[in-house]
Amino acid sequence: MALINPHINFNGNAEEAFTFYKSVFGGTFAKVIRFKDIASPEFPVAEKEENKIMHIALPIGKYNMLMANDVPESMGRTNENENRSKISINAESKEEADKLFNGLSVGGQIEVPIVESASGSYFGMFRDKYGIEWMVDFDPNYNGKV
Repeated sequence: MALINPHINFNGNAEEAFTFYKSVFGGTFAKVIRFKDIASPEFPVAEKEENKIMHIALPIGKYNMLMANDVPESMGRTNENENRSKISINAESKEEADKLFNGLSVGGQIEVPIVESASGSYFGMFRDKYGIEWMVDFDPNYNGKV
């Protein structure tokens, strides 16, 4: 079965954001590649860009990977207030949902406080301090199928 892994573009603070995400989710980075690691005569990298993140990956759970990169200034800025997508997390318990919601939302803007919903799930939504939108849900009746 195919897996879906979110990939986020940052404006130079991918490493800071992923260090924060690692502090909430735990684990270790599966990969960190800086622009200087891929520099070559065919792909020159400006000195101010060389330590920025070309690719970073953080495993979450058994099968998920959260990935990101910094967008080089030469490509323009990423719109940090876009709202076309959200990262949705299905927690395995109410306690895990609280831990993730409370940890990831620090310094961000809560859009929907995490509470029991009319559908029977425990749900909340927020934009973190890096502008990334998250939904956290625990549904005691969820069986792994959508």
